[in-house]
Amino acid sequence: MTSLDKPTEEKEADDSRAVTEAALFEAFGGVRGMVETVLPGLLFVTIFTLNNDLHMSAIAALAVSLILVVVRLVMKDTVKHAFSGVFGVAFGVVFAMMTDNAKNFYLPGMLYTLGLAMAYIVTSLAGVPLIGLILGPVFKENLSWRTRNPGRKKAYTKASYAWGLILLAKSAILFPLYWWADTEQLGWVLVTLKIPPFLLAVWLTWVFLAKAPAPIDVFAEMEAAEEAEKAEKERAERDKAAVWQPADAESDPADTHGGRHRKS
Repeated sequence: MTSLDKPTEEKEADDSRAVTEAALFEAFGGVRGMVETVLPGLLFVTIFTLNNDLHMSAIAALAVSLILVVVRLVMKDTVKHAFSGVFGVAFGVVFAMMTDNAKNFYLPGMLYTLGLAMAYIVTSLAGVPLIGLILGPVFKENLSWRTRNPGRKKAYTKASYAWGLILLAKSAILFPLYWWADTEQLGWVLVTLKIPPFLLAVWLTWVFLAKAPAPIDVFAEMEAAEEAEKAEKERAERDKAAVWQPADAESDPADTHGGRHRKS
């Protein structure tokens, strides 16, 4: 390797890391997505801590979730993270209201976290890591990493195990608190554990993918294949025209003379 090659390789590595960061930021919602995830639960536990009013706390949490969706719609931004927050809060409100137990506001989210942890681990064991299914379309590689990019599949598998174990550890903290702690204690611990485990999982995913081979852009491959097929058809049509046009031009005079001779 020459000294001239090193800056090029370093630049490519930096570009790869930048692409990975941008893709992770897009996939997981970035700072705004984290705010939308934390704010409803924070509002719920704050109001409940102040006045122990389940209905007011639940309505406030649901209202702020709906406001976040409306803001995204007005700004014509993607609403998937805000909508997921609305559904999570709505389920929590229904559980809490039906049971008249404020602690149950957190139960659907806790069950979802546990289920997601198991999904990460099971899909990794099955050879189809969930994080690869999530990020594959973001990187424009779809499922090409499964058969054509083993290094990338390995990175996705490691990242999925990391997500699964982190979420399992989070569940191991929250479920005992659900049974033993009061609503305020559970709520504040849950709010505290919203961001740090998430950031740790995202950081580990970035570490694994930054060291992995570059994604195979299957969309670019399809476009290139379509362009090649189109060019091949155009070339075949030009070759066909080149073959037949001179023959037609030569045959016309011969046919004319031949016809005249035959008539005479």
